[in-house]
Amino acid sequence: MKVYLNGKFVDKEDAKISIYDHGLLYGDGVFEGIRAYDGVIFKLREHIDRLYDSARSILLEIPLSKEEMERVVVETVRVNNLRDAYIRLVVTRGIGDLGLDPRKCSNPTVFCIAEPMNPLLGESGIRVITSSIRRLPVDVLNPAVKSLNYLNSILAKIQANYAGVDEAFLLDSEGYVVEGTGDNIFVVKNGIIKTPPVASSILRGITRDTVIDIARELGYTVVEERLTLHELYVADEVFITGTAAEVVPVVEIDGRVINNGKTGKITRRLKEEFDRVKRILGTRVYD
Repeated sequence: MKVYLNGKFVDKEDAKISIYDHGLLYGDGVFEGIRAYDGVIFKLREHIDRLYDSARSILLEIPLSKEEMERVVVETVRVNNLRDAYIRLVVTRGIGDLGLDPRKCSNPTVFCIAEPMNPLLGESGIRVITSSIRRLPVDVLNPAVKSLNYLNSILAKIQANYAGVDEAFLLDSEGYVVEGTGDNIFVVKNGIIKTPPVASSILRGITRDTVIDIARELGYTVVEERLTLHELYVADEVFITGTAAEVVPVVEIDGRVINNGKTGKITRRLKEEFDRVKRILGTRVYD
């Protein structure tokens, strides 16, 4: 496997960064997780736009234009002869000293990895707990910034691991459901689809937005509003979306069984339609 690193492709084993890189020392950087399906990089432009928005929010100057960064991603898939891949694109503040002052970092580090990866949580229904870890509020560290600091989600994932389930859902400081450790949440009740709004402590997921568009095109009503745990417990269907996870039904939350432990018909229809469009909506790698 070849990895793009600061302007050139190197063998995976030789892809190394300095221990003084502030991405490592302080989690100072941004990233995107992207998918390629059958030679098409799904919504590459949207991912690149979000990367640059995250960087702008933390005053990180990316040394490549958006068009150049798109070519980096395409070429990383191409040089590895991949048609289906998970892509990790990362920009760190770069090498500095042991202080946290970003002015000491003159050159950001850019790297891009592409390798095969199945849907992160599989494709059958998953079991979930509610984490005691609260999602960081927007006035502390806005989840809209896809930064390298994922400790908040990691701590919740550790709780899920100890509980023997697949995923953990996080609440905000007021007790409303916001998102999973790396995915957006949807509930279905009486044919209406609901999901937390982007003004809450959530990342505006690209798969999330795609599924919302699909649902509305299919004639479903989609409402973006704050959700309580009660609404999840009594939902007809619950599912999550994310680049790594794709579209996954939730069959149990805190011991409450959802839809008799089966994938709901609306979830199944949305997943089938997403599986169709994901091979169309994007940037083609091979002519």
